[in-house]
Amino acid sequence: MAHERSTAEWSAVTSSSAQSRKPATYGDDVAVVTVTYSPGETIDRFLDTLVTATERTPKVVLADNGSTDGAPERAAERPNVELAPTGGNLGYGRAANHGVERLGDEVGWVVVANPDLEWTPGSLDVLLAAAERWPRGGAFGPLIREPAGDVYPSARLLPSLGRGVGHAVLGKVWSDNPWSRAYRQSDTAVVERTAGWLSGSCQLFRREAFDSVGGFDPRYFMYFEDVDLGDRLARAGWLNVYVPSAEVMHVGGASTSTASERMLAAHHRSAYRYLSDRHQGPAWAPLRFALRTGLNARYRWELRGSRRTGG
Repeated sequence: MAHERSTAEWSAVTSSSAQSRKPATYGDDVAVVTVTYSPGETIDRFLDTLVTATERTPKVVLADNGSTDGAPERAAERPNVELAPTGGNLGYGRAANHGVERLGDEVGWVVVANPDLEWTPGSLDVLLAAAERWPRGGAFGPLIREPAGDVYPSARLLPSLGRGVGHAVLGKVWSDNPWSRAYRQSDTAVVERTAGWLSGSCQLFRREAFDSVGGFDPRYFMYFEDVDLGDRLARAGWLNVYVPSAEVMHVGGASTSTASERMLAAHHRSAYRYLSDRHQGPAWAPLRFALRTGLNARYRWELRGSRRTGG
């Protein structure tokens, strides 16, 4: 197997590259990048509600990972919407980076959001206002509701070995266990605050911060790319800020509902990558072996359960 860079190596390479190519300053324009993969009608609701989310007129880039339903092409007929094919299914983070790279220096604020998202009126302007209050804020995340009205735990602590193992082992059978509650910050008041990481389904980035760490790590196909980015932003001195006064709804699952087994495998691969990256070197080899073995066992167990219940 070819050697893959650790998080520290990746951050060093991308930070050096970003510093060599980025301008000294960015403008104050706002752009929205959304990664599409046969999004269906959800992209229409995304764009319709975005109009009421801000008084500005942001440019929208559809970083398309090979849609076959024609929805991105139809959406690109709207004003200020650009279709940006990635050339294949690159995964979420690489496609988002592709979209951001198409933006000019006048764009200083970038939203990266899922296309199956619906905005509440004024929500993007609320995020932008919060950014003014947090000059070291690199990423800002809204309160995310699910269609039934429940609040999704979108601002969490970074996974540690203790919390991660407790959550992984007990999360499915005892959802209210103390490790899962700590990781999700279930007992934390719903107030504007910093977090370890923010849900990748909707984030506003300060362009300077996003570029300073090289954006999303392209080694993650899906899942944990937002956790990894939140960690790297914090290591670079930026803050991840939860802004619950801004609210969106995540409808969820339009493009992944038919690929649950592949998504389950991707989730476990990304979990291993995140944890193993942060425990490099010979001394941590036994831990990495235990992590791989445990995550493989958990994947097989969840896969059997998924097949028994029809997905």
